[in-house]
Amino acid sequence: METIEKGKIPMVVHGTEAATETEQTPGMERKPAIHKSSVGASKIWFGTVTCAPNQKGPPHHHGEAETAAYVISGRIRVYYGDGFKEYVEAGPGDYLFVPANTWHIEENPYDSPSEQFLTRGPDNIVVNME
Repeated sequence: METIEKGKIPMVVHGTEAATETEQTPGMERKPAIHKSSVGASKIWFGTVTCAPNQKGPPHHHGEAETAAYVISGRIRVYYGDGFKEYVEAGPGDYLFVPANTWHIEENPYDSPSEQFLTRGPDNIVVNME
């Protein structure tokens, strides 16, 4: 019987992996489900991200990767622009998009945790500001 490589057939992933399996930003916990080592994906990263109450991460961007999120619970703010003074805020049922190479800061300024489905392509690139 022929051995078939990951990424060559449809696959089911039962849940997410540990956050240690992907790049992280302080204040956020990203858990991968669909990515290179789990299914052989070469153009997409998909998982969940949680942000604890009253957490604000550092400035970062995602290189060439575009980011899309769907808010499951809680609220999340994304600061951007000159001095990170502008922001958008998304809540349950909202979709959020962050363009590639866009410096931003994610924050959950509320007393409840926030959770989103998160997808990024071509991969989960995280570039934290020094």
